[in-house]
Amino acid sequence: MQDLDELYQSVVERKKNPKPGSYTDYLFTKGLDKILKKVGEESTEVIVAAKNPDKSELRYETADLLYHLMVLLVEQGVSFDEIKEELGSRVGLMSKTKDRPEIKEL
Repeated sequence: MQDLDELYQSVVERKKNPKPGSYTDYLFTKGLDKILKKVGEESTEVIVAAKNPDKSELRYETADLLYHLMVLLVEQGVSFDEIKEELGSRVGLMSKTKDRPEIKEL
């Protein structure tokens, strides 16, 4: 099983040391527009898969989306730790659209 930290580090390594012919190298070579297009496509595929009763397709498409998101983060110089910190800063808070009072019972 691969965790998301390992996936992120693998993508970082591929950007530093490209392997010609690899899909990750292809995405970095094509650049931001191609990466964004793939994130959009994979997001749509996750939504469609979530509507189907067979959850194996949802697992497959979610894995694709997470991979492409990691490529996007690396391309943009945003670390996975920064994303985890952002998520951590939201624990116990309500939506940004409100005053975000602390939730007492989690």
